[in-house]
Amino acid sequence: MDIWTYESVEYVTVAGEAWLASASEYPRSIQALWRERPWAATVLPCGRVFDVVSLPGLPGRRVLEELWTTGPGCGPAASSRGRLLLFARPGTAERLGPLLRWEEWGPGTPAALCHGAGDAVTVPPLQRMVDAPDSPGLGSGRWIVAPDQREPWLPDAGVLLRACVRAARRTARERVLPARGENRFQSEGADC
Repeated sequence: MDIWTYESVEYVTVAGEAWLASASEYPRSIQALWRERPWAATVLPCGRVFDVVSLPGLPGRRVLEELWTTGPGCGPAASSRGRLLLFARPGTAERLGPLLRWEEWGPGTPAALCHGAGDAVTVPPLQRMVDAPDSPGLGSGRWIVAPDQREPWLPDAGVLLRACVRAARRTARERVLPARGENRFQSEGADC
């Protein structure tokens, strides 16, 4: 049975595979491993080809939504163990962490783990089996936006900072607006 055609739900293209493998000191060895086990998660170093910004699940989804709705889109993105992994330009981790901690943005900005030079991350398998678990914390992760090019577009620290701040501000507005609506209806009910 051809695992790529019949049992695969998600997969990385050949060009995307080459890009991911180029992060390793031994790209041919990584590709050989993937030929034998395309469903295996792999640990790859950050800092050379990409950095990775890891965000908690819900805030991460909101940042991803901001990247897509207000621009400019995103590069490869994955979910793993309840976190969203955004692949970014090398050097982003070093700049983004301090920018997100800057007090001006407030406590609502997402708690990001920024992985750059000297760090490594576990990337999801090149393909995912049909019966792979979807539950957070189970399995080895999945691609949300799988790498599909030899040189995919990657956001930098500025793009991700703007998306994080917009997502935090939108979340804060959503928390405030329903509370006002509830108070208004409660007081109107008391007057009746």
